[in-house]
Amino acid sequence: MSSVTATTTTAPDPAGSAPAPARPRLDWRLRFAALSLIWGFSFLLIKVGTQGYAPFQVTLGRLAFGTAVLAVAMAVRREGLPRGVRTWMHLAVAGFLLNALPFSLFAFAELTIPSTLAGICNATSPLWGMALSLVALREDRPTRVRVAGLGFGFLGVLTVLGAWQGFQGLDARGTTLALLASLSYPVGWIYVRRTLAGSSHSHLSLTGGQLLLATVQLAVVTPLFTSVPSSLAVGPLLAIAALGTLGTGLAVLVQYGIVAEVGPTTGQMVTYFVPVIAAAAGILLLGETLTWSTPVGAAVVLAGAALTQVRPRRAE
Repeated sequence: MSSVTATTTTAPDPAGSAPAPARPRLDWRLRFAALSLIWGFSFLLIKVGTQGYAPFQVTLGRLAFGTAVLAVAMAVRREGLPRGVRTWMHLAVAGFLLNALPFSLFAFAELTIPSTLAGICNATSPLWGMALSLVALREDRPTRVRVAGLGFGFLGVLTVLGAWQGFQGLDARGTTLALLASLSYPVGWIYVRRTLAGSSHSHLSLTGGQLLLATVQLAVVTPLFTSVPSSLAVGPLLAIAALGTLGTGLAVLVQYGIVAEVGPTTGQMVTYFVPVIAAAAGILLLGETLTWSTPVGAAVVLAGAALTQVRPRRAE
């Protein structure tokens, strides 16, 4: 649930650019569609997971399954974990900001808001990223189009939330948690860009270490705030397993391959399909409902997010 740039996401790319692996057999468009589906259905899986387990338990399981997938991939490719205390310290912060914190916030948010709204809140991440990059990244200069996109996008957020009605019927706590989760991604990406860009370690190695540390963080926190479930809820457990293996583990590998083949600009477009799929999944499979303002506002959010990604042409 994060894009390949410093704006979103769920699948960190600490070094800032993708490696150049052998050209895969499966066309990148099919992999792009699969990635959109995986991340779009992640919000439904979170909702199902929280029906049987506490939010921290959902996040811990998600990270553990995701880390296991990357561990297998590293073993197949004969890659080891990163070295150096400084690198591991940076990865610990990245793991918290890009994985442990937003994953937990979304899990808590979906206790009280529909998965559809959580998916739309996730789409605001490029807007937060744009706003933060203007302050934190000197090389990321604003343009009229990008600033307009920022304002346009946040207008869409207000539309989704029904601001003209005084936010009636809105669960403020759950929505705030989901928006904070989407904010955590660009904060983490800016940190990664400042500390780990240009690292000599491979992306797979760095991400494997990052997910491992995020898993350790949740393994420490979860027993402090939750108790062992009295019974084994099979359905929610399967949802957590799918969320981790597909949405957190396999998605990272698919994402890197797409970026390596077609570049980050095309790769990040997956961000704009995720809320659409999340909404469709929530409505069709969970029976969630939408008012007219939700899809209209979501379209405005996505349009604004797209404008924030427009880069000025370089003078030749």
